[in-house]
Amino acid sequence: MAARERWMGWEARLMVIITAALVVFGLVSVYAASSSLMQRGQPIGMSLALVQAVGAAVGGILLIVVSRLDLGRLQRLAWPLMLATLLLLVVLLLPFTHAIAPRVNGSRRWLRLGISFQVSEIAKLVVVIWTAMLCAKKGKELSHFRKGPAPVLTIVGPMALLVLAEPDLSTAVVIVFLAMIVLFAAGARVGHFILLGAVAFPLVWERIQHVQYRLLRMTAFLDPGADRLSSGYQINQSLIGLGAGKFLGVGFGQGQQKLGFLPYPYSDFVFATIGEEWGFVGVVFLVLLYSAWLFLALRLARSAGDPFLQYLGVGLAALIGVDAFLHMGVGLALVPTTGLVLPFISYGRSSLIVALIATGLLLNLGTKRRAVAR
Repeated sequence: MAARERWMGWEARLMVIITAALVVFGLVSVYAASSSLMQRGQPIGMSLALVQAVGAAVGGILLIVVSRLDLGRLQRLAWPLMLATLLLLVVLLLPFTHAIAPRVNGSRRWLRLGISFQVSEIAKLVVVIWTAMLCAKKGKELSHFRKGPAPVLTIVGPMALLVLAEPDLSTAVVIVFLAMIVLFAAGARVGHFILLGAVAFPLVWERIQHVQYRLLRMTAFLDPGADRLSSGYQINQSLIGLGAGKFLGVGFGQGQQKLGFLPYPYSDFVFATIGEEWGFVGVVFLVLLYSAWLFLALRLARSAGDPFLQYLGVGLAALIGVDAFLHMGVGLALVPTTGLVLPFISYGRSSLIVALIATGLLLNLGTKRRAVAR
């Protein structure tokens, strides 16, 4: 018994070490990618890396708080959290809330209530908590479509539509995907997912076709070399950066793609910046860090004694894993450009704080596991 507790202590400590490594690597990468830029609206001299460091500090405090939280209380708060998040998403879209929900780069994604935060990032975490709660409550009823996937989609569907209206198609799809992953882990039938996929695909494709930049991203993905100066510009610049890095990279801070060639080299395409400056070795190191983090997360989820905790752990692992590998896939032209961030690393306080909260909840699962062992 004591040996098991020591193993769990080591397991939790390793996740903390890996998370800290990712955050520090992220701060360094954001600094390198944005060293010549200053965030608009901030006091002169405050770089993006400093703003990100504040987010890391806040996220670190919240990680400690949630790692000691009573997860039974979190389960009971799933409905209030979901309803509050839906309300915030509605507030974003109201015509008279532009003062607190301004349009940035054509989208209304941020609420400014003393602090600025991206509601859709919170929505991804909340949908995992809420779906895990519902799956634990439904139990074997999940094998019936009307009692399992249907009730989940009744709530998650409108949430995804609100995010889509910002507009943010990629995050809307991820929100639904996260709910489906939790449902699958809880025992929902594979046939239900095939049916839902068959229904959802034409709807998503319709949304892509009716928005020009989405359609251009899709055509660029299918043929990156067709229009390198227009629709394929982003992905080609990303591939140029990754190719320039070769095996060991061009050196920290020496990348050229961030100098006006690669859009958003500190957020949407930070992976390409890392590949250019750290090379193949840096990319492999990054993939290994994420793989180790996911391995530990799934171990904690699998061994949690309570169904809610198990489903929660799987959802939290997916929350990080889906974004991470989709982001890297975009940089490598393996998936269409999405605009998703690289967890723990890309610039964005909301995403960083949510990722650290997710880590804290997973560490909490380790504490629960030790309690069961006693």
